[in-house]
Amino acid sequence: MNVAKMICLHDKKEIESFLRKNVYLNIYCIGDLDDFFWPYTTWYAYKDKEEIQAIALLYSGRQLLTLVALSQENKTKHLLQNIIHLLPGRFHAHLCSGAQTALECKYNVKSHGKFYKMALKNKSLMQKTDCSEVIQLENKDLDEILEFYKQAYPGNWFDSRMLQTKQYYGIRKDNRIISIAGVHVYSEKYKVAALGNIATHPDYRGNGFGKSVTAKLCRELSEKVEHIGLNVKSDNEAAISMYEKLGFKAVEPYWEFTFELKQGAVSSDN
Repeated sequence: MNVAKMICLHDKKEIESFLRKNVYLNIYCIGDLDDFFWPYTTWYAYKDKEEIQAIALLYSGRQLLTLVALSQENKTKHLLQNIIHLLPGRFHAHLCSGAQTALECKYNVKSHGKFYKMALKNKSLMQKTDCSEVIQLENKDLDEILEFYKQAYPGNWFDSRMLQTKQYYGIRKDNRIISIAGVHVYSEKYKVAALGNIATHPDYRGNGFGKSVTAKLCRELSEKVEHIGLNVKSDNEAAISMYEKLGFKAVEPYWEFTFELKQGAVSSDN
């Protein structure tokens, strides 16, 4: 008799098959199947009658681990309840609506609010943007990039490894970088990319530089991948408006949180 069970997944094809049912909701996770990201991933699933019902990804490629669990609410909560003993003492999370309640018994929860998954649906719009000032950024630019983010986007999620993808673009003015657009996830093999770390220096905002670097990035990505997406805070009206002008559309909501172990509770770190 087949029964529901929790398992750790290792088969990329099996994981991909489930994630592809909603590409833009799962675009980050699909990209993480790439060999560039795979060593930093641990995958859990809730199965019923041998069919995956929900997936949770624990990504360790950053100092603060990130949990991603975006399947249907009740199934995701069931999965999280069964892997709670495997989670670290502190982590960031991208979750579907209500899933955080499955972890509240053990963790203090800080909400970062509602976000949208946006998908590039109209690729013709990005062609109308002037990208003549945009240049490709490389490893030799790393120190300058780090200084830029310190001033323009202190809470960034920039990972210097991502420069190896050659999918970071910027604009220089007055002998310094003043705008950047790049990727969090990129995979030619899985034909997906997720934009990230898009920012413009405060002294140069309101001049369309962010739109230019993002348009250039999307043009280059479109030659190599089929699906381009991004995450944006639901109340960031300026960013959402810019992305819409480039052909993006909000397709799915999700919520972000930071979880920290309650005093006296035991985590997998111990």
